Amino acid sequence: MRLYILFSFLLLAVICSCLVDASQVKFGPLCSGNSSNRKRGCDTKYGCGNYGASRGGGKRKHEGLDIVCADGATVYAPFDVKLNGKAVPYKNNNAINDGINLSGEGLCFKLFYVKPDSYSGTLKKGQKIGTLLPMQKVYPGITSHVHVQMCDKSDPTKYF
Repeated sequence: MRLYILFSFLLLAVICSCLVDASQVKFGPLCSGNSSNRKRGCDTKYGCGNYGASRGGGKRKHEGLDIVCADGATVYAPFDVKLNGKAVPYKNNNAINDGINLSGEGLCFKLFYVKPDSYSGTLKKGQKIGTLLPMQKVYPGITSHVHVQMCDKSDPTKYF
């Protein structure tokens, strides 16, 4: 019986040590030219980039966090990630309607307004995911950015 209890305890310890505490995860730099992951503030015409900001005259809430990134800039893997296919922000097509679904460090998230080099595979932290699409063509005057959205639509701010 003691051996069974000891074995059970050791097995539990191994399982627990393998679990990632996602609350401790921090995104590495997402975009060339913004190594600190500076967040988009508010634009007079287009609203604010923080999670929960009002959209559509208060009818909707912003379901992600916007990280400043220039049109055409390189977008990097914030940590080791698996590329899980295409993710699009809009029902109607436009010049920035592309993105990617990713997972890593116990998180599932999407990056919008990015043209990925590939939609599948794995990348190490700091490797190129793709390129920021021409946001100014769709929203002239907005602060160009990568939109980070958790798969469950929870607030990603704590990871930055």
